[in-house]
Amino acid sequence: MTDVLLKEIRACALCAAHLPAGPRPIVQFSATSSIVIVGQAPGTRVHESGVPWDDASGERLRDWTGLTPDLFYDSAKVALVPMGFCYPGTGTSGDLPPRPECAPAWHDRVMAALPANRLTLLVGSYAQERYLPLTKRLSLTDRVANFRDYLPGYFPLPHPSWRSTGWMKRNPWFEADLLPVLRETIAAGQ
Repeated sequence: MTDVLLKEIRACALCAAHLPAGPRPIVQFSATSSIVIVGQAPGTRVHESGVPWDDASGERLRDWTGLTPDLFYDSAKVALVPMGFCYPGTGTSGDLPPRPECAPAWHDRVMAALPANRLTLLVGSYAQERYLPLTKRLSLTDRVANFRDYLPGYFPLPHPSWRSTGWMKRNPWFEADLLPVLRETIAAGQ
């Protein structure tokens, strides 16, 4: 079932007219993925390589989670499911948001193919607003600070881009209090 779904996703051209670099859906999952990382959308480097989180943000995310590259890229253990599977292009202040067509078209089917008892890391506000809809009025900082409220199923995180460096300095509890719990929770779910 997951192989057929992956094949359908990788052939998707739903929003091709809006993608300046063309469609190249980038996603990783299997029927046994017990850890799910829902991110934003691939950047240019990931679009070029075809490897999810193959950039500085991915290095930071792997550091946060304590997952080695071998574990991170093992689809039997980790699903990498961005809100938008294709690179959306560049805007005035960085990459554009994920295309709005993608998650409604694919996410329910992907999540249905995964184990029911899973840990889902919600990386950034787009993922958090979809999967924690009752928290839309909260800031990303509030959702992340209250991460225990969403366990055991969800773990909200900021996006690990270079922009999070300033956020982390303003919120030292993230590294001191949250990251050890994140690493322990992930280790227990492997």
